[in-house]
Amino acid sequence: MLESFFQDFKLPFTPPDWAVEETQRRIVLLLNHVLMQEPQATERLARQNGRSMLVQWQAFSFKVMFTPAGLLDLAGSSATPDLVLTLTETSPVALAQSWVAGDKPAVRIEGDVQLAADVNWLSDHVRWDVEADLARIVGDVPAHLLVDGVRKLAAALSQFVARGRSAANSAPQSEGAP
Repeated sequence: MLESFFQDFKLPFTPPDWAVEETQRRIVLLLNHVLMQEPQATERLARQNGRSMLVQWQAFSFKVMFTPAGLLDLAGSSATPDLVLTLTETSPVALAQSWVAGDKPAVRIEGDVQLAADVNWLSDHVRWDVEADLARIVGDVPAHLLVDGVRKLAAALSQFVARGRSAANSAPQSEGAP
């Protein structure tokens, strides 16, 4: 039921272009922060200098280009992407379930093979150390407790999702209504 609600849910308005662009700039800042924690990641991306990538899901799209420093910048709307990654799952609930389970979402890949391999390497090896960043703000112990609590919540949510899937798969199918 929840899944059908989210599939049919449409925003009552289209966000203004400036809000979309500002949100994308914030995402680029976060991604660059994470990339700077891993020198091998920036090394790999520096080889892709000047190339661009488009990530899209339904009506949402995000186009970035790779800089000489091995970081990301928003690509202009006229830039032709060298790599296009399209999330094929249409349901936001299913995307969230796969994320909670630690799975990669289904993606259709079009474009440069070497760039796709580097992006895949990034998704496999680069992780954001949230606890270390949070510790700089609130201290080590509160950061550890907060992150540990979130991990336990995510594990409980993952178990709940797994139980829901197994219950749905094991439920007897009714032949007809009485």
